[in-house]
Amino acid sequence: MDRIILRDLAFFAYHGVYQEEATLGQRFYFDLDCYLDLRPAGESDDETLTVRYDHVAKRVEDIVQNQRFKLIEALAETVAKDLLGHFDSLQKVRVKVRKPEAPIPAIIKDIAVEIIRDREDYA
Repeated sequence: MDRIILRDLAFFAYHGVYQEEATLGQRFYFDLDCYLDLRPAGESDDETLTVRYDHVAKRVEDIVQNQRFKLIEALAETVAKDLLGHFDSLQKVRVKVRKPEAPIPAIIKDIAVEIIRDREDYA
């Protein structure tokens, strides 16, 4: 299936289990794969026949900035459900949320969760 891909979409937000995370905040990075049929848009060059990536990014930004989550699992689930609910042509989404400054006593590149949801998951 075709897909629209967004990589390393970053936002500063205040999610996490610990009070310090809610107070200090940190960066969260998103990798998104939005699965849909891109042939109609590709053949016609008509933006109304696709899902605009700027609209996807804005919806993610709204969720990240206006809601508070303890778990990045809940953040990923909310993003997936929102995108599938808002964009009728999406068939499936892959949402990866990375948290490079997770407060754990180790040197890490990042902590991440990745979920894959399709339209049937929320029917």
